Amino acid sequence: MPFLSLLLNILWVVTGGIWMAAGWLLAAVLMVITIVGIPWAVGFTIAWYTLLPFGQTAVRRDEFRGREDIGTGLLGTLGNILWFVLAAGGWRSTSGGAVGLAITSSACLRLGRI
Repeated sequence: MPFLSLLLNILWVVTGGIWMAAGWLLAAVLMVITIVGIPWAVGFTIAWYTLLPFGQTAVRRDEFRGREDIGTGLLGTLGNILWFVLAAGGWRSTSGGAVGLAITSSACLRLGRI
């Protein structure tokens, strides 16, 4: 890992990346508990990308494997909708703003600006 990526990843983890990754891990566990959601428990991979985002590259699964599979067709689309509703809905999509607001407000409180 290049030095700049390492430095940015450390800064990211210290300023809230660990909580974002924990949220994705929780979402993945919820999908695994449903049994039906096991194929879409991609939260484990997303948690890794969220924990150490700098220096990572995301690619489409069919491009990576060189072929389409059940997860890249219609069933994949239905699974993505299920994933969004059950695990990555509003609470996951707004967590970034919540983490940023918590960090900013706690810093302002320490500085006596609120």
